[in-house]
Amino acid sequence: MDQVLAEKIARFFDGFPARSFSKGQVIIHAHEDPTHVFRLVEGRVKQCDISPGGDEIVLNTFKPPAFFPMSYAINRTPNLYSFKTEAESELRLAPVNEAVGFLKANPDVTFDLLARVYRGTDGLLGRLAHLMAGTARSRVLYALLIECRRFGEPRGAGMAVALTESDLAAHAGLTRETVSREIRKLKQEDLISVIKNEIFVNRVERLAESVSLEL
Repeated sequence: MDQVLAEKIARFFDGFPARSFSKGQVIIHAHEDPTHVFRLVEGRVKQCDISPGGDEIVLNTFKPPAFFPMSYAINRTPNLYSFKTEAESELRLAPVNEAVGFLKANPDVTFDLLARVYRGTDGLLGRLAHLMAGTARSRVLYALLIECRRFGEPRGAGMAVALTESDLAAHAGLTRETVSREIRKLKQEDLISVIKNEIFVNRVERLAESVSLEL
């Protein structure tokens, strides 16, 4: 994001209260109509649904300086999902009507939001392709690749992502048992290694090549 634009957005949200949330805390409950738009200052927030089997499914993940939930704020689309922190987070809370008024008065901010929405849509379409036509392996590989590109921490020739097998299962829309089997195979192929609550991708380009071969 352009620095001038980022500062304009920060100035607007800085006029409203800040709140801190611990890891795993629900910010917005499913089927709750939010009264505020939340700007993420620090941390990460995931947008979730619950599968028929009761498993959590991660639909999207936000990082600073994202603000949400804009579908409800702009269209008053009923909110069907929960928003929960993936790490300790700080957010600014602007009333919905004031946030929408800010967007209307600042078309450059609205254009940037639209651009980010389209980038996110491209990622969701890729994920949808793997969900519809891929295998468990392809879904795990794609989820790992997206995490590397958005949140990965470069280390030498590889990339570390702060994910457990349960986290990865929620991102891939699979059971933990299925993900555990796929993780074992990827470790045997020397694509990844697992250290505590972290997955280390040895070479991201190899991971990307593996994803491309799955569809």
